[in-house]
Amino acid sequence: MQTHLRGRDVIDFQEWTRDELETVLDVAFALKRDRALGRPHPYLRDKVLAMLFFFSSTRTRASFEAGMAQLGGHAQFIESRSTQIAHGDTAKEIGEILGRYNDGIAIRNVDWGVGNTYLREVAEASRVPVLNMQCDLFHPHQALADLMTIIERLGDPRGRTATVSWACAKTYSKPLSVPQSLIMLLPRFGMNVRLVHPPEFGLLPDLVDQARENARRAHASFEVMDDFDAGIKDTDVVYAKSWGATLTTSDEAEEARLVAAHESWITDARRLATAAPDAIYLHPLPAERGVEVTDEVIDGPQSAVYDQAENRLHGQKAVMALTMA
Repeated sequence: MQTHLRGRDVIDFQEWTRDELETVLDVAFALKRDRALGRPHPYLRDKVLAMLFFFSSTRTRASFEAGMAQLGGHAQFIESRSTQIAHGDTAKEIGEILGRYNDGIAIRNVDWGVGNTYLREVAEASRVPVLNMQCDLFHPHQALADLMTIIERLGDPRGRTATVSWACAKTYSKPLSVPQSLIMLLPRFGMNVRLVHPPEFGLLPDLVDQARENARRAHASFEVMDDFDAGIKDTDVVYAKSWGATLTTSDEAEEARLVAAHESWITDARRLATAAPDAIYLHPLPAERGVEVTDEVIDGPQSAVYDQAENRLHGQKAVMALTMA
């Protein structure tokens, strides 16, 4: 267990060692146990987390706020449009000032080509840790909750296979951050990863290369596939969600045409039946029911989406306790 994490930023878990991640998992499961037993754990009494949102949120805001309250502290919700950011507050000023008012800064900014850079500029100026609540490149706390859920449901993840697949969705173009964080984190824990998507819906090549290298170092496998059915066959984890054709086109009409061309990419009972007998279905939510996934699957016995959502709370509490205490 590592004991030197106070003050550390969490922008991308690729920047954390395996031992450090094991520490986060140990603390997360301990805090989940304490919560189940009703044992108070006010490790952040009198601490304040600034939460700056440039993008709407349900689970992220609720879990960070609840987590800070359960740790004895306070979460300060800040919506970017109600601030002076639009009138000139720079990333440096946000880092300097919120870092002096608060004990941590959490930011959600998924604007393509902007979000990750903004977080890093704030972090450079801040004297307190900066936590990534999702940017254009990464969603580390979601991936942490996903790994926790896999461990709870399947045990030791080593040698298990996770399918991280694109799925059809038609409401809006979703960020690449969830699949990119997943394909890099899961192989580090010995999981064989299948990245499955139509050719037009690729992820950033350098991050795919990092995922492949993580798998090599952990003696696991990493495959890129373009056949949804083949990707699900015999897998242990079906993680199928939508993301945008960001690297192919910036034209909304063209992206909508590409999505429509692959509307058969839906997780249904027939496909799930081809996975391993104890396979689980995961999705970060909200899912487009009847488009990304059928009700029969997401509400079925193999779905772990609500455990997955709950683990956002416990994983984030571990990160906050370790970095902000």
